[in-house]
Amino acid sequence: MNLVINPLKPGSEFAAEVVNLDLGKSLNDADFATIRDAFYKYAVLVLRDQNINDDQQIAFSERFGALETSLGFDQYGGVTRPEISRISNVGDDNKIRPHDHEKSRYHRGNNLWHSDSSFKPIPANISLLSGREVPPIGGETQFADARAAYDEWPGSVSGITKDDLEGLVCEHSIVFSRQLIVGDIFTDKEKRKLQPVRQALIRKHSETGRKVLYLGSHCHFVEGWEYPKSRALITELTSWITRPEFVYSHKWKPLDLVMWDNQAVLHRGNPWPDEDYRRVMHRTTVAGQARTV
Repeated sequence: MNLVINPLKPGSEFAAEVVNLDLGKSLNDADFATIRDAFYKYAVLVLRDQNINDDQQIAFSERFGALETSLGFDQYGGVTRPEISRISNVGDDNKIRPHDHEKSRYHRGNNLWHSDSSFKPIPANISLLSGREVPPIGGETQFADARAAYDEWPGSVSGITKDDLEGLVCEHSIVFSRQLIVGDIFTDKEKRKLQPVRQALIRKHSETGRKVLYLGSHCHFVEGWEYPKSRALITELTSWITRPEFVYSHKWKPLDLVMWDNQAVLHRGNPWPDEDYRRVMHRTTVAGQARTV
């Protein structure tokens, strides 16, 4: 293949598209190395026109490492492989679900800036999302470069410096983050399985060595700080990371496969008229190897 890597955000090394690639065919080691190098350079890659099935998506994803298995909540609509998470407004009956359906409410948590699986003791490394069906309007996925945001952060308006952030630990919880947008949706049994976890506020990338601000909606508070001060810092840092100069907004085309580096970016999904248009996305997630704390 004659792979072409095109940057998507002028003036920065953040987000690029890969063309002349067909993941339905075997991928040689040299082309995979090109994709891997581009991925760790740009942190977000858009692979165009990938008419692939779940097995093919899993096979490509596994070249980056072992995969997480999906939460049972994401297994529906004919998905049979535990490595696949289905994110969709289309139910088992192949019809669009009501806006207030429990699965639709759960997935609305994706509208908040977050890093996938930061609520797990060992957070995810890479997410790969296949756009099997995409709406004609809305539904964009936005990505924020937490590497550049760390590099350029001037310090807090309250006087906190970058050095002050070193060694700080935050509690992350999906129960907390879902309450921010859809209320208390988990059962007591689910809450016992989804206990809060500890994550470093400054994370060092396992491949590149670059430091990032590791936050997102699952990030609840800073250990050892008074709660109001803690929430103020998290809010300020999240606002900084998601400034326009650090953000790439992806408008989906059918059969796009978008992959992003959870060690380097925050992301969120924009809403769309979800009772009018179908959206079917299948995600694989490459597991992390170590705790951040």
